[in-house]
Amino acid sequence: MSLESFGINGSHYGFSAQRIADLGAAEYTLVTIAADSSPSVEPFRAEIERCIGAVVRASRSSPRADNLMLRVTTFDSAVHELHGFKPLAECPLAAYDGCLTHGGGTALFDGAHNGATALAGYGKHLSKANFNVNGILFVITDGEDNGSRALGPDVRDALKAAVETETLESLTSVLVGVNVQEPRMADYLAAFHKDAGFTRYVELGCADTDTLAKLADFVSRSVYAQSLALGSGKASVQLTF
Repeated sequence: MSLESFGINGSHYGFSAQRIADLGAAEYTLVTIAADSSPSVEPFRAEIERCIGAVVRASRSSPRADNLMLRVTTFDSAVHELHGFKPLAECPLAAYDGCLTHGGGTALFDGAHNGATALAGYGKHLSKANFNVNGILFVITDGEDNGSRALGPDVRDALKAAVETETLESLTSVLVGVNVQEPRMADYLAAFHKDAGFTRYVELGCADTDTLAKLADFVSRSVYAQSLALGSGKASVQLTF
């Protein structure tokens, strides 16, 4: 199977996705993981990479595996697409080892904005082709934005438009704060979650192996729940972290 490239109006970042003619199911949940790869995550980079791999591994064993497509991006001073939307069977686990290899600043707003607009964009193409489609977005970061072209309100507008334009039946969006130990950073990320309109904010006080394994389990369960909700017209209920 091959991916094709798509542009995003008003943005210098695009995305890639599976050719619609190659898809076999009638409905899909689109999953995006956007992970911070700025220098500050280096002490726990390997743990986040293992977290992504664990999500893929768990989702592959899900009864809804054939109805899931995954896109993984990273962001430092820019957004980098590790791979576009594609079925889980096309996502080799080894691809996530060493995937957070960039550096520079933290383009948090760009990463979140691209994640939301790409979900809506591909969802629109799938909807026009008579697929039922919903989405779930995870943005994982340990710090505040210092390098985006997009602004906080742009993220809010993108998340809102993804649902209001009815290209996605529903969208669940989760901001994950990793290794949040300073009250100022906790306040910053909590405010960003609220102002941008994320469905949920999950705050992790540390980034050790056990904590990120728990995060991987939460993400996997959330993906499954959102996929089960497809066809109901509603987003999945919030799960306990």
